[in-house]
Amino acid sequence: MEVAVGARLPEWRVPAVSAEKMKTTAALLADPNPIHWDVEVVRALGMGERPINQGPLNMGYVLNMLAAWSGGHDRLRRFRVRFRGNVFAGDELRAGGSVTGVREEAGMTVADCDVSLDVVGGTTVLSGTAAVIVGPVNEENA
Repeated sequence: MEVAVGARLPEWRVPAVSAEKMKTTAALLADPNPIHWDVEVVRALGMGERPINQGPLNMGYVLNMLAAWSGGHDRLRRFRVRFRGNVFAGDELRAGGSVTGVREEAGMTVADCDVSLDVVGGTTVLSGTAAVIVGPVNEENA
């Protein structure tokens, strides 16, 4: 794969965040926060009318975008993000980013990237940086 500074990463789209998946994920993570499944609690807290997605799920959308672009989740070397807003059930999302640097590390080509997750028609809800292997991986360097 030929990668250059300034190149845009292919977008990863989520057509509609699922309230049912939030509830399942809360159970799997043993997350006791009812904002992920109880609309009455969300309403009482003045946070709107829809359940709020978990941070790990939001990060996962960006990680999936990076994996699809680079060839696998095992190519991720660094990932740092900042949560900037909430994602609600039903939101349409777009994960994307751009290459900010290309370097050699341990015999492999690594792309440094700025990444983000945006609510389509809304705001950026997550932003950060990532380092991803984009060239061939030698067994001895993996």
